[in-house]
Amino acid sequence: MSVTVAPHGIWKSPITGDSFTARSVTLSQVRVDGPDTYWVEGHPLEGGRGTLLRRRPTGETGEVLPLIDGVRLPDVGTRVHEYGGKAYAVHHGLIVFSDRTDGRVYAFDTSEPRRGARPLTTMSKVRYGDFWIADVRDLVYAVAEDHSGDGEPVNSIVAIPLDGSAARNDDAIIPVFGGTDFAQAPTVSPDGTKLAWLSWNHPNMPWTYSQLHVASLTFEGTIDREVVLVDRPGVCVYEPRWTLDGDLIHVDDSSGWANLYRTQGFTWKEGEEPNAWMSRLRTRSLHPGKRAFSHPHWHLGLHSYDNFDNDYLVCSWAEDQVWHIGTVRIDNGLTEEWATGWWPIGNVAAADGRVVFLADSSTHTPAIVEVSRGQTTVLRPSSEAEVPTALVSPAEMLSWKTSDGEEAHGFYYAPVNPDFAAPEGELPPLIVNVHGGPTSSTRPGLSVPFQYWTSRGFAVLDVNFRGSTSFGRAYRERLNGHWGVMDVQDCIDGAQYLIDLGRVDPARVAIRGRSSGGFTVLNALAASDVFTAGTSFFGIADLAKLAATTHKFESHYDSILMGSSDMSDPVWTQRSPINHVADITAPLLLLHGTDDAVVPAEQAEEMYEALRSNGNAVALKLYGGEGHGFRSARNIKDAWLSELSFYRTVWGIDTDNPIHVEIANL
Repeated sequence: MSVTVAPHGIWKSPITGDSFTARSVTLSQVRVDGPDTYWVEGHPLEGGRGTLLRRRPTGETGEVLPLIDGVRLPDVGTRVHEYGGKAYAVHHGLIVFSDRTDGRVYAFDTSEPRRGARPLTTMSKVRYGDFWIADVRDLVYAVAEDHSGDGEPVNSIVAIPLDGSAARNDDAIIPVFGGTDFAQAPTVSPDGTKLAWLSWNHPNMPWTYSQLHVASLTFEGTIDREVVLVDRPGVCVYEPRWTLDGDLIHVDDSSGWANLYRTQGFTWKEGEEPNAWMSRLRTRSLHPGKRAFSHPHWHLGLHSYDNFDNDYLVCSWAEDQVWHIGTVRIDNGLTEEWATGWWPIGNVAAADGRVVFLADSSTHTPAIVEVSRGQTTVLRPSSEAEVPTALVSPAEMLSWKTSDGEEAHGFYYAPVNPDFAAPEGELPPLIVNVHGGPTSSTRPGLSVPFQYWTSRGFAVLDVNFRGSTSFGRAYRERLNGHWGVMDVQDCIDGAQYLIDLGRVDPARVAIRGRSSGGFTVLNALAASDVFTAGTSFFGIADLAKLAATTHKFESHYDSILMGSSDMSDPVWTQRSPINHVADITAPLLLLHGTDDAVVPAEQAEEMYEALRSNGNAVALKLYGGEGHGFRSARNIKDAWLSELSFYRTVWGIDTDNPIHVEIANL
């Protein structure tokens, strides 16, 4: 087979925008119900509609929910905290779900399909999610977010009757817990007598300081006597979950790492008074060490571990930038890792010795994987267009010294395409990718978007800057008070590290990022001339305006990251990219959704106008109807083609661009 010699950046690739739109779906919310497996698929060709799929033990797979009102397909999703998450629950064939289109909660009994989808709530300004079905009380517990009043929405935990009475009268919904700014993760004990949940208050986020509650349940389903099991300043709690024997497992980072803990003493003993459990609870660390058994609650319904049987948990955990899966003994914490060849993505469910989880690997994009009787099976790939093996650029784990003497981490992807070779001596252009959050992380699993670049002759550096998760609390907290500085410096230093190694072209280095990653992009362009192009996806330009317009969930988050809640503090002005337009010389592409409730589109519009007026090379594309992250296949594809054309244009790469991008001042 002949190899074509061609400059980096113009290599032809079979990986196109259609590879991750027309032939791909997003997979989430994997759960099991006896022998059946459920999950939600997001379909870009249907505007990102959330579809609930069920796979039977026979292998039969299909959409399980009927038409709503006999006329439209359900869109399984919720806008609680804007980011959503756990939008359905299933128990013994009964499905409760939130429909994103009208915001109502519905029930569908798979054993009685002729009844259809029954509404459980009215059409209102209340959003619901994080469901837990308690059929013994004919209730479903849920997080409610009430947007009907003035000011901030009100978050609480409620119980929705399964008989449908609340579909006619809102007063039928039972208040369970309130009075804190946020509450989530309601979970009922196996005997139905206890409820556990999490809460936190402004200015904290759930991963900075949160509380774990346990309470007795009355016959009516309300809480009676309550214990706050974990409440330590600076300690966050994740994923309360009951064992099959009635102990409570949770994850907290009191050790500096997100470790597992077990609390015993809840089980009622014959002859004792009902609340005796409150005085005998005992909590101990189950598996201490430098492992992260969960991650920040950006979305409802984290499910990083589950009950394997009465003696074992099946868990996923992060260690040394890689995710693992295996069992943990409940009595002594002994861990056994499973060699499945897959890296779990923090979504693990188990029943009857069968484990199902969302995972990826160095050679496979995300898929739903089942482990049963020692056999590993792919139940559902996210893409019908897997990357050909010859085109795969595997992640190379890197660490580099930062300018202030610390260390940052990331993954490097070299250009790979067996049909092409660069002219002798030519180095590839580099794209530095910045993850969002910033309290999040990147992982080494096969990413179609990264292979899109590497198969065309670009190199990619995916950065886990200081502030990223899965490296322990100390690493995450390094960014507090230093957002817009340390993250920026780590990206600059990472790019310079590769330049100094002689692996990339110093004249063609781009930086790209989404949301808070876009904020890092804009500040990096102002702080250094190492980058010669940049792309901001729905990024933050003006911190003061963001604080005044963003949603409740993140309304105080910036104060933690900035180290100041005083808006008159000069740091808010100093860290806002809109005030450093004069320092930006590299061309910039801005991509934003018009309906973004997290980072309003005016952030991009104002940045564009400021740069254009200053004579900078800048382009702006607004996508109608898109929120914080693009769901439509057309818009996703356009964004990727636009970014490719933008880099080729500003770097003078001689090729026919797939789409025209109007760049001001160029």
